[in-house]
Parts: sequence; C-alpha cells; structure tokens
Amino acid sequence: MTDKILTVRMDAHPSDSHTLSRYLDTGGYEALTKALNDMSKEDIIEEVKASNLRGRGGAGFPMGVKWGFLAPAEPRYLVVNCDESEPGTFNDRQLTERDPHQLLEGIIISSYALGVSHAFVYIRGEYPKSARRLQRAVEEAYDAGYLGQDIRGTEFSLDVTLHLGGGAYICGEETALLNSLEGRRGEPRLKPPFPAVEGLYAKPTIVNNVESISNVPWIMTNGGTAYAAIGPERSAGTKMLSISGHIARPGNHEIVMGMTWRELIFDIGGGIPDGKALKAWIPGGASAPWFVPDEHLDTIVSIDDVAANGSMIGAGAVVVMDETTNVVAAAHRIVRFFAHESCGQCTPCREGTSWLEAVLKRILDGNGRPEDIDLMLDISDNISPGLKWPPAMTTICPLGPSTVSPITSITRWFRPELEAMIAGSEGPVG
Repeated sequence: MTDKILTVRMDAHPSDSHTLSRYLDTGGYEALTKALNDMSKEDIIEEVKASNLRGRGGAGFPMGVKWGFLAPAEPRYLVVNCDESEPGTFNDRQLTERDPHQLLEGIIISSYALGVSHAFVYIRGEYPKSARRLQRAVEEAYDAGYLGQDIRGTEFSLDVTLHLGGGAYICGEETALLNSLEGRRGEPRLKPPFPAVEGLYAKPTIVNNVESISNVPWIMTNGGTAYAAIGPERSAGTKMLSISGHIARPGNHEIVMGMTWRELIFDIGGGIPDGKALKAWIPGGASAPWFVPDEHLDTIVSIDDVAANGSMIGAGAVVVMDETTNVVAAAHRIVRFFAHESCGQCTPCREGTSWLEAVLKRILDGNGRPEDIDLMLDISDNISPGLKWPPAMTTICPLGPSTVSPITSITRWFRPELEAMIAGSEGPVG
C-alpha cells in the first residue's frame, strides 16, 4: 500500500453510511460470516496477534497479547471504551456516528473469539448522536440475526448493551469506567488485579477502545499479516488522527504511520492559516508533552518514534498552535481541565492539579513571581517524580501526571517567554 491517506475528512461518508443496508452493500458482516463459519476462536486470536495491532486508545499495548491475558473463568465480558473525553479527540465520534455497524461487527467477532456472551459499549454522555446511531445499529443487528440467540444459524449467542456515561473524563480510564458501569463512583481501581483477571462484576474482562475493535473486520477479511504489512513494523496499520487548532484542514485524517510531522502538518493538514509560523503542537491529546518545530518536525509519526522523543500519540488528538499562541494561557486551559476532572481519590492529583492551576492563573493575571516557575516544577515533581516521560506516578491513574505535561512543556521549550511574562507584570493576558 503506497497511499498514506486512506480516508480524509468527516464529510467524505455518504449520508446513509450508518445504516445496515449501506453497510451490507459495501461488504459488511462478510468478515463475521467468515469468522463464524471458517475460523476457530483460536484462529481469530492468532490473526489479531499476527496483525501487530496496538491499542488505539492511548497506551498502544498489542491487542492480541492483551486478549491472551483473559482469565479462563466465566462469564467473561467485552467492554468497548467510547468515553472519548480527551480534549481534541473526536475519532471515535466519527466511527460511531458514521460507521456503527463496523464497530458492531468487530464487537461480535471479538466476543466470539473471547468466549463472551454479553458485551457493553460505554459511550461518552455528551455524545447523544453517537448513542442514537449505535443503538439503532444494535436494533438493526438484532432484527437481522447478527445479535441475539444462535447468530446466523450457529450456536453462538451475544447481547450488546449501550451505556451512557455521566460526563466524567476520568471514566475513560478503564477501571474507572468499569466502576461507573457497575453503578459505582467513577474512580480508578488499584492494579493488580487487572481487568482481564477481575474486571466487570469481578469477572474476566477485556476493555478495548472503538478504533481498536473497528479494525477487527478488516483483519478477518484480509488477514493479520496483510494488516501488519501496512506501515512501520511496530506501528502497523492505520491510525485516525483528529487534527485541530491552527491548521488549514482540521478534521479526522486516517493515515499510515511512518510519515514525518512536517508531512502531516503541512501536506495533509494544509499548513498554518494566514501564513503564520508553527509554534508548537501536542502530538497525542492534552495529556501528552508538546512538540516544537526545531526539534520534532522531522520526527516520524509512529507510536515508538514519538515515545522515543518524550511524548505519545495517545488516542490521536493533534492540537496545532501558531506563533500567536500564548503558551501560558494554553497550559492553563489544559491544567484547569484536568484539575476539574480529577476524581479526588489521590491527594497529589486532587491538591496538586488545583495548585498548578492557581499558579498559572496568578501569572496570567499579571501577579506572577520569579519563584513561581520552580514552584510549579516542585508541585509537578510531587505528582510525577523525576518529571520524565513515560511518567512515574504517585497516583493510581495517569490523570495527575497528565497535568504535568503542559507545565514541563512550557518550562522546557518556552521558559524565556514564561519568564518575560512574569517579569513584565503587564496585567491580565487574554
């Protein structure tokens, strides 16, 4: 495959792409028929392993390997994480609004392979259209015999339940999601035990995100080795990137990893509007450390290359900032979000995120002090010791360390700008 762009923009889909009839017209559910009739459960898992598909939800853990950790106890559950709340991320939204049957087919195949008879989709509460589209797709699938008892004349049965979240970012963390799904407070659990051993209702559970599961039908149709041949060896397949900010062509762009950030931003994204210069970008959502042009424009867009340069692709949210961006204001906006979304369970996160927000606000109000830079770094070190990436954590989940990323980014790449703002004491900044 030579083309780096597979699909571009959210308006590229026909208006009825979410319907069963359109999905069947384009080869939908043929992969399921193949999986149920011609493949064993072990064959399906081996194909997913052979694909080298790494989780698209942020951690990048090999999906087939994760499936292999599922404990033998029954019942087992599959939970699809559609709690897409990372600022700048909207690829799951497109997949559920425009192609819900692709996700459902992936869920059914995966459930068959894993010995699951009841799967759940946890949808972000602010995605009512996604929920409506997916619920309608579930109803169509039941009516057509793709869900329910004895699917398509086999002995395999599966029910799928949709659950809307209450608008809490923390429920994107898989164990907090499971707590919420059980009707409890959305707080992360201590691990171990991991969900594959003791997850939903204390039973073995696999949690995968929407984009990961949506790749399964293609892998079944074309084979794991064909998928693994797309892109770099350790970043195989395609990745949907949600590009926003100061960019000429914002939207979802499905790419084959292996290009440079220069190609992504200027060729695919169309560059910076109005002839302005690129100042910085966040390669993987608000929780990721920032990249800057002088250091990273020719870095390869892949999971491992980005990690080697001290950041992550994460769920695929690329936020571009031009030369007019006030980096302190941008950092404050991100820190304020995480401080608000902290579940409060861990003291370093509950207290530290609010302190970081307060210090940044003081600087923006024109009352900054020279010692505030070291103060922010000291607070950050108490949340994420060593201030390295991937982060060390004094918290149960990565939300606290995510708050540290914008702090370390502006103090590393834009310290003179930060110092000048403090020294100037020019009053509030817009």
